[in-house]
Amino acid sequence: MKKVAIITDSNSGITPEQAAELGISILPMPFYIDEQLYFEGVSLSQEEFYEKLEDDCEIKTSQPSPADLLFLWDETLKEYESVVHIPMSGGLSSSCETATMLALEYDGKVQVVDNRRVSVTQRQAVLDAVELVNAGKSATEIKEILEAAKYDSSIFITLDTLKYLKKGGRITPAAAAIGTVLGLKPVLQISGDKLDAYAKVRGKKAAKETMLEAMKKDFAEKYNGTDGKDIHLAAAYSGNLEEAQEWVKEIEEHFPGMDVHLSPLSLSVACHIGKGALAIACSKKIEY
Repeated sequence: MKKVAIITDSNSGITPEQAAELGISILPMPFYIDEQLYFEGVSLSQEEFYEKLEDDCEIKTSQPSPADLLFLWDETLKEYESVVHIPMSGGLSSSCETATMLALEYDGKVQVVDNRRVSVTQRQAVLDAVELVNAGKSATEIKEILEAAKYDSSIFITLDTLKYLKKGGRITPAAAAIGTVLGLKPVLQISGDKLDAYAKVRGKKAAKETMLEAMKKDFAEKYNGTDGKDIHLAAAYSGNLEEAQEWVKEIEEHFPGMDVHLSPLSLSVACHIGKGALAIACSKKIEY
């Protein structure tokens, strides 16, 4: 029997095809669109999601059902001695708390990691977990190592529209209207378990400059003046691949010599911010 299996959810941005290559399992996140149930990456593609979003369909995020989660764990434990489950940050979704409670019934065979990650930083945590398995670490050790690094990541996001923040009640209609007229672009920050406002600037160019400077500041202060050799750098986007590829080039110019991974934002994030968002993210490398 194999020792440790890695399971994550589709909030990581890892596709079923990529999961097969990595030798891990993906739990697809459910969405209700006009009251019909869809699963990310299974019955709902990125393209279909943005079409429905722009058609003003009623979209609600949900969490995997306990039955689906338990079935996946039970099937996995037929082949593996233990499971490391890496869901989206517990500060951004209740699915982590649910998984943690359900895991209590497995006598330590299922270790649920809450390392405050989402999207590209969650993806990196999964890649780290795979390497830790290869290094011979146990499920308990992997959970401890990943959670010890839970604050060693940064994400900055700018939006193309204020429509979805208004729709979700995160800003008032008046603020959204003023912001649209003035061309204001919010820059949001995910650090730890919270999504916070970081800055408001005029225009996307200024927003991108703000994110680049914010990341440089984190390199200098949060990561102790790193030269980037111990940092994973990434970019993310919602529905605008061509623009995102240009964004990667800009990041590479500001952080020469660093590889920049590009992934679409998870749909759980995208449904709250809409199409056209750009993000820059980093996470500190873990020693294997």
